[in-house]
Amino acid sequence: MTPSTQQVTQLLMAWREGDAGAFDRLLPMVYDELRRLAHRYMRRVPAGQTLQTTALVHEAYLRLAGHGDVEWGNRAHFFAVCSQVMRSLLVDRARSRYAIKRGGGLHRVELNDAAAQTPTQDERLLALDEALERLAALDPRKTRIVEMRYFGGMSVEETAQVLDLSPITIKREWSKARAWLHREMQQSEQ
Repeated sequence: MTPSTQQVTQLLMAWREGDAGAFDRLLPMVYDELRRLAHRYMRRVPAGQTLQTTALVHEAYLRLAGHGDVEWGNRAHFFAVCSQVMRSLLVDRARSRYAIKRGGGLHRVELNDAAAQTPTQDERLLALDEALERLAALDPRKTRIVEMRYFGGMSVEETAQVLDLSPITIKREWSKARAWLHREMQQSEQ
């Protein structure tokens, strides 16, 4: 049975008001949806990734557990925050692997120029994160839209609801943000 938006929102409000058990009651209600969200993230990370979908959900749960004081708006807002947390977890892991790859106590091995020019999935994820940070400095709203739509898999309508904007505004901003990020990503690969 899929929990109603109202049930999830009520538990979020109870959690914010200090009911520690509310978050524990919330997790089983949203677990399957969190797994779908995590799965969408995991499709975008490199093959051979040691972090599994379930582990990503659990790590996100641990980070969220300490944030009961967030002014939760509703179910969609909760999943928007979850998408930010999952993005942060994956970027942190990519940074860690990239740092190890670029030194980390290992011996240096020379590669031919063609192989060195090909960016890895970790490098692409880090480049996207850096581009999103630049976009956030210019237009935080577009960044939130990207996080919710691309990383969170939220619909135009859900994103509009969370941000209290019209769906047409979300579509327009989403289109502009994608074009801007595409250009930035192309420049970072040159």
